[in-house]
Amino acid sequence: MSTPALNGPMPPVTRRVRAYFAPVNRTLAQPAVFDAAASGLFNLSTPPAPWIDLGWIENFARKSESTFGAVASGSPAAVQVQVREALSASVSFHFLTWGKLTMALSTGSQHMNLLAEAAGAAPDGSGGHAATATAIAPGSSSTFISLSAANAALFSPGQMVAVDVDYTGQIGYVGSAVSGAYVRSAGLVNSDPDYIRRITFNVARVAQVTGIGLTLAQPLLAGAPAAGMKMQAISGFVDREGGTFFHEWSALFVLPGEQGDRILYYYPRLQAVTSAAESAQQLSASIERLALKANCNALPVTDAIDGETVLCFRSFLPSPMTLL
Repeated sequence: MSTPALNGPMPPVTRRVRAYFAPVNRTLAQPAVFDAAASGLFNLSTPPAPWIDLGWIENFARKSESTFGAVASGSPAAVQVQVREALSASVSFHFLTWGKLTMALSTGSQHMNLLAEAAGAAPDGSGGHAATATAIAPGSSSTFISLSAANAALFSPGQMVAVDVDYTGQIGYVGSAVSGAYVRSAGLVNSDPDYIRRITFNVARVAQVTGIGLTLAQPLLAGAPAAGMKMQAISGFVDREGGTFFHEWSALFVLPGEQGDRILYYYPRLQAVTSAAESAQQLSASIERLALKANCNALPVTDAIDGETVLCFRSFLPSPMTLL
């Protein structure tokens, strides 16, 4: 049998960068794990759980701000040991689409849902007092909300909904699947029973309404609704300039090579370090496209392999039939 000819090493050639994100368990300080050895060649359209595909991004740039030092001894002094004095790294990019996750990831503040308001509610920048939440019936799934016929009639195709538990005085990180806020005291959120649905990432758009419930156009991040969850209609999303809460996500950036190779940058922990900002991109003389600008700091994790402190994992998967 003849041995196939191997090509020499080639420089990676790529056109675009694709971004994937997964929530960090803030309560347990546990990021989402990506194992390039096991999953590095995944289908770009179907990332492994729990990673969420947020599409192609532009102006991706990594920056290392780690500092190094040297220990000198002897006469004359000569460098004997090199040490790492500080770890620091950042990454910036532009999202090309606007949505719940991309807005939250690109702002260094809390991100909220605009709940449908009760009649006569006093106006507020984050949305006024919400209309009464709707109880969910047993038998629901991540893509179907079981409701009584009367409750199903309250909704219509195309509406957006938020699904989560009532706020009953919980302290600490709140929100199903994703921590959307940190509550220091019930008084600060006015003991609002709808507060968790106001900050939840467990949202979806309604595709179909029947006499037994709602079919959703996308699965809920938290999966099948847990007992006690309720649902409310939302009209959109809002973030604010200011506040004390910082979202934290695990991130994966993939550069698919034109020759079958692939570069992957895995950041276990990222937090936005700039407030909400947009960048206008001229499409024609009278039309501009607004891209969401994101600038994030990498936070450290400990690698279980050897206990080292790490900010980012860069993996390279060479193209087939190339020399190493």
